[in-house]
Amino acid sequence: MPELPEVEVVRRGLERWVTGRTFDSVEVTHPRATRRHVAGAMDFASRLRGRTVAGVHRRGKYLWLSLEPGTDEALLAHLGMSGQLLVQPATAPDEVHLRVRLRFADSVDSVDSVDSAANGTELRFVDQRTFGGLSLVGTDEQGLPLPVAHIARDPLDDQFEDAAFTAALRRRRTGLKRALLDQSLVSGIGNIYADEALWRARLHYARPTDAMTRAQGAEVIAAARAVMVEALARGGTSFDSLYVDVNGASGYFERELAVYGRAGRPCLRCGALVVREPFMNRSSFRCPRCQPRPRRPHA
Repeated sequence: MPELPEVEVVRRGLERWVTGRTFDSVEVTHPRATRRHVAGAMDFASRLRGRTVAGVHRRGKYLWLSLEPGTDEALLAHLGMSGQLLVQPATAPDEVHLRVRLRFADSVDSVDSVDSAANGTELRFVDQRTFGGLSLVGTDEQGLPLPVAHIARDPLDDQFEDAAFTAALRRRRTGLKRALLDQSLVSGIGNIYADEALWRARLHYARPTDAMTRAQGAEVIAAARAVMVEALARGGTSFDSLYVDVNGASGYFERELAVYGRAGRPCLRCGALVVREPFMNRSSFRCPRCQPRPRRPHA
């Protein structure tokens, strides 16, 4: 699943190419893509027609488009395991896994690498595994989609408070990586960037949060922020063709990963062989020398 840097790359692309543009027509080609819109695909399409994109926003891994007229609804997108939001020329062939087509009322000459002769562009939601989806949802007074209200701010948010996070972290009775993956505590951090942050902070994933010092809490959130900023600058992490920006380009931060996916290879800091261990139905990667198991690990 894409994490904060990958979703932010998509948000920035959408902000550039769809803000201020009006939906002319909407075609839902697969019902699962709008299953979270409880009124159904036809209602979804009819209520989007004539609406203008006022802005593109993100919290953690969630992405949404604020709409005009009105301020009480937003187009919420969840990319799931393989969802893509692509800005394409209207003349481009349909993708094999095209799920929703959103045509704009205006025309543009070109969109970066796409065909400059295209008669207008459209926004396409493509999803091979159909775990993601689009929905029209209500918003609160601040314009935050109601399904996202429980999601905490992320480390790249200007209003994220490191001290408050550290205090909340130390009040938990759980393992450190479990806490970093808890989107109600801090959002946007997934398996990849949790492992990378823990390696940078020299902390084991099972370290009990209630035994951590304030300095350790501050260090791990600073490490998470740093690695995600670096990943964002490189377009995110793309292990396959599923994680792309709005123009279909893959990120290349995979080349910079220090431990994730490097089992059996030397630690870039000390030379010990990186190990892969089972964790919450997935895997954790760590250096056994730089990140020793704590005396009292938390499961």
